Amino acid sequence: MDVFAPMDGLANVDAGTMDLVNTVATLMQVRQTILPKRLMQPGPDPAQLRLILGAAASAPDHGQLLPWRFVTVPDAARATLAQVFGEALLERDPQATGDQVLQAQEKAYRSPFLMLVVVDALRGDPEIDLHERIVSAGCAVQNVLLMATALGFGSALTSGKALKSTVLCRLFGLGPHEHALCFLSMGSVQSRKKARPRPVHDDFVSALMVDPVASGSGWQPGENPAAR
Repeated sequence: MDVFAPMDGLANVDAGTMDLVNTVATLMQVRQTILPKRLMQPGPDPAQLRLILGAAASAPDHGQLLPWRFVTVPDAARATLAQVFGEALLERDPQATGDQVLQAQEKAYRSPFLMLVVVDALRGDPEIDLHERIVSAGCAVQNVLLMATALGFGSALTSGKALKSTVLCRLFGLGPHEHALCFLSMGSVQSRKKARPRPVHDDFVSALMVDPVASGSGWQPGENPAAR
C-alpha cells in the first residue's frame, strides 16, 4: 500500500526506486508505540535480535565516537532489576506504599525483550557535545524500532525517574559521564491502540526568513557576499 500520494518531482523516478520509497515510507508510517504491557511472547530469536540491534550501526555518528551502547536485560536478571526499581522508588519517596513498590517492580517483567539505552557524554572527542551524542543515540534507536517493525514485532520506549537513580546506575555499571536515556521493549503484539494522527509537513517545516535591512548587512537574496 502506498502511504504517500505521488509528489511533484518524483515522476521520473524509476519503478524500482519508487518501490523502495513506498516500502520505507510504509514502514515508517506503520511503526507505532506498543506499550510493554501489550507485548507478549515470543520475542525476537537470537538471529532476529542480532539483525534488529545491528541496524543501530547505520546511525549518524560524528567523529565515529560510538557514544551510545545498549545493555540487554535477560530473564535471569529481571528479578534483580525489579528489586532495583523498588529501591529507586523508595530512594525518591521513602513514604511509598508496599503496593506502589510492587507496581514499580512489576515493570521489570512486562515485555519479552528489554534493554537500556546509554549515552556517554565524554567518550572520544570532548569537543563533540552531549546534544550531538544524544541525536546519534536517537537515530540508532529509531533504526532498531524500524527493523523490529519490519520483522513484525511491537516496540516501545519508556523512561521514568528511576533512570536517574543511583541504584539503577550502579546496577548497569554506568560510568560518571554516562546517562541512562530510556528502556526499549520488544515483543509480539497482543493488542494495539488505533494509530494516532501524524503531524504533516507544514506542522514542523519552516523556512528561514531574512530581512537584509533589519540585519544591517545590506546583502540581497541571490547576491554572492564574496563579490561585495
